[in-house]
Amino acid sequence: MASVSNNPNPMPNVGAIVAISVTVFVVTVAVKIWIIVCICNKAKKHTEQYRDDSRFIPLNMVKFLDDMEREKPIRFTSQQLRIATDNFSFLLGSGGFGTVYKGIFNNGTAVAVKVLNGTSDSIEEQFMAEVSTMGRTHHFNLVRLYGFCFESSLRALVYEFMVNGSLDNHLFKANKGPIIGFEKLYEIAVGTARGIAYLHEECPQRIVHYDIKPGNILLNSNFCAKVADFGLAKLCNRDNTHITMTRGRGTPGYAAPEVWLPLPVSHKCDVYSFGMLLFEIIGRRRNYMDVGLGDSQQWFPIWVWGKYEKKELKDLMDVCAIEEKDHEAVERMVKVALCCVQYRPETRPVMSIVVKMLESALPVPESLNPFSYMFSGVNEVDDSLARLAWNGGGADWSSSDVITKSTVVAETPLMRKYEITIASD
Repeated sequence: MASVSNNPNPMPNVGAIVAISVTVFVVTVAVKIWIIVCICNKAKKHTEQYRDDSRFIPLNMVKFLDDMEREKPIRFTSQQLRIATDNFSFLLGSGGFGTVYKGIFNNGTAVAVKVLNGTSDSIEEQFMAEVSTMGRTHHFNLVRLYGFCFESSLRALVYEFMVNGSLDNHLFKANKGPIIGFEKLYEIAVGTARGIAYLHEECPQRIVHYDIKPGNILLNSNFCAKVADFGLAKLCNRDNTHITMTRGRGTPGYAAPEVWLPLPVSHKCDVYSFGMLLFEIIGRRRNYMDVGLGDSQQWFPIWVWGKYEKKELKDLMDVCAIEEKDHEAVERMVKVALCCVQYRPETRPVMSIVVKMLESALPVPESLNPFSYMFSGVNEVDDSLARLAWNGGGADWSSSDVITKSTVVAETPLMRKYEITIASD
């Protein structure tokens, strides 16, 4: 008989086991990958949902973010401002357009509240001028508008508080307290120029200030300059090179000649005013008060021109008590001021160029007499002005660009860029 095997533990099929193991492994890995993908997709959708769908953001937060995006000024009530100012008991100063009071809100924020004065029409004009300009601008060298109040009993503007007040209080103050050093005054001049340059050249619409003067330059705790008081400011499209004026604007002594005469007005009127401000910073005196110059009838800017023309700026340094270490900076400021106060607007540089000249990034061109139009027998159009031209072949001012009335110079791309034109007759 044939024997029959009856082994209770036969050898397993190794190939089948390996196949099963591989299959299980692959399935496991696939499941894990699928789970990871699902989790990532869910997280992505969740993130996008919260990012794109405002329904998941509280309505008050949506409003806050929208306001922050637009930098919308806050609308205060008269009661809020009366509480903040202790019923307007802390007077900071006053001027032709309003009275300014100090206020403190519950969160400790100090503010300057400017209560507008005048007739209903003038108040509304000033209110719209300041809110429409300051409400849409933000620059380190511009004072910040926090908000406003417009009620029948109170029309007011709320600004950030500048602890060191206005520049004129430091230049012309009667009490002989601590005096700002010239190095800091130079920084104030540069900061002011940057603020004006921003208004003219960087805003969506050009903003012409019309009233640049020491009283409208405020100083924070670090004595950094902030251009303020936009009650006369006007928005203008960049395509419009000149602005129609219905009446004179600005402050006598700082306002450009074209502002008071029946002449076209452009943003160059602020350049002129800045030049006059530079003269007052240099002399630490108001331009019309020339005590100590030997001739009480002589206007300080003309006296400075005389010293510059005769190459006697050392006399200016002595009279104005300017230290030796500051002589180079003062000489640069004198040259820039003379460029800025040229009689004809087209011969004044734009403010971005003024900034570069003050910062020594560009040399300052030699200037012709900007005041000769004030003397009899001189033709202000033909003989009194430096014809400042941008050197089209490079990036520097060149003395060869000062031309006579008989010269005709073709406009170069750089001249167009920096709005410098040549008067040929």
